[in-house]
Amino acid sequence: MNFLKKNGPGLLFCLMIAVPSWFLGKAVPVIGGPVFSILIGMVLTLLIRQKDTVQPGITYTSKKILQAAVVFLGFGMNLTEILAKGRQSLPIIICTISTSLIIAFILYKALKLDPNNAILVGVGSSICGGSAIAATAPVIRATDEEVAQSISVIFLFNVLAALIFPTLGGLLHMSNEGFGLFAGTAINDTSSVTAAAAAWDGIHASHTLEAAAIVKMTRTLAIIPITLALAIYGERKEKKTEGSSFSLKKTFPYFVLFFILAAVVTTVFHLPVSVTAPLKELSKFLIIMAMAAIGLNTNIVTLVKTGAKPIFTGFCCWVGITGISLLMQHFMGIW
Repeated sequence: MNFLKKNGPGLLFCLMIAVPSWFLGKAVPVIGGPVFSILIGMVLTLLIRQKDTVQPGITYTSKKILQAAVVFLGFGMNLTEILAKGRQSLPIIICTISTSLIIAFILYKALKLDPNNAILVGVGSSICGGSAIAATAPVIRATDEEVAQSISVIFLFNVLAALIFPTLGGLLHMSNEGFGLFAGTAINDTSSVTAAAAAWDGIHASHTLEAAAIVKMTRTLAIIPITLALAIYGERKEKKTEGSSFSLKKTFPYFVLFFILAAVVTTVFHLPVSVTAPLKELSKFLIIMAMAAIGLNTNIVTLVKTGAKPIFTGFCCWVGITGISLLMQHFMGIW
């Protein structure tokens, strides 16, 4: 009862933003529900002067609901199927992720970029957009404004990729298999991968959508090692600064463990689509709801003023991933 009294108003407020954002995302998938939600939240927070009643629930949503969304994401992953079908794409995935993270690190040093912004943009660009940011943000203790900024950057290049890549693939005379790998490895958000692959299928009367989705899901598994590595690195750095010993137990992001367990349950028990599909949709909705909370905690004016460096970083990561994906396919003889 105390939980509802404290957090209920804020949870309900985020829910009221999430529902229309969900439908808007369905209507315009190239943009997606999370982006609509975060934008609505940022606009509303400019209009609301007093948020004392709803703030506890907003904070709970931006932290705990976000972590719950990552856990439910795991139920959509049959590890056996993903690894069997996505094995061919692994070398490309490893190279694109490495490229994005290296570019983000170099620009973090060169531009004196905020470290959390560099990490979120690098991880979001290389793995799976909003889902990767959702998993990484709690681990590195990112602020809501840092999350909002990285989501905005990822969204910009998602839209560009979804619009440009089908035409680019045609100009490069890519095969259907090649474009499926290209879309799955070089576009980060699921909705934009789907939009690009569906556009390609419409133009070429092919069936690349399923292949692109499998490659995308294979990339999503990189959430596990990346978040664990960031957690261990962050804790070691903190302990070194404070002079105390390292503790893996305190470092471990347990919501990622539940994400892994969810994927294992789906794999071992061969959960049918009738069970996993609603859980995947629930994960997407919870992310939209968490983005509403993050938008409500974000000052859009500050976001715009400080956005140049993260946008440039996102652009460089995007170009790097695109180039490496095409180069790897060329060397592997897939293109």
